[in-house]
Amino acid sequence: MDRKTIEIIKKKWIIPDAVKQHHKDYLQLRKQIRQVLKEEPETIPGIAIKTGIPSDQVLFVVMTMRKYNEVETGELDDMDEYYFYKLKEK
Repeated sequence: MDRKTIEIIKKKWIIPDAVKQHHKDYLQLRKQIRQVLKEEPETIPGIAIKTGIPSDQVLFVVMTMRKYNEVETGELDDMDEYYFYKLKEK
């Protein structure tokens, strides 16, 4: 492709501000969750309590991180209700 063609495509393909903000918010949530998981493995409710993020958002971010092999599932907690999640070793 010609460089001019690429510039024309970039000008026509505008990313909505709402999408940019959603991505920015996701990255902030991910960063907070990674900070908690660096210390020790934690359950979804535990991460929610430590970060102050609602548990449904924590679940979404952790499952996304799991999908992309950033975290791994550990053992069940004492009451067999929740799994512990930890950062995957690189």
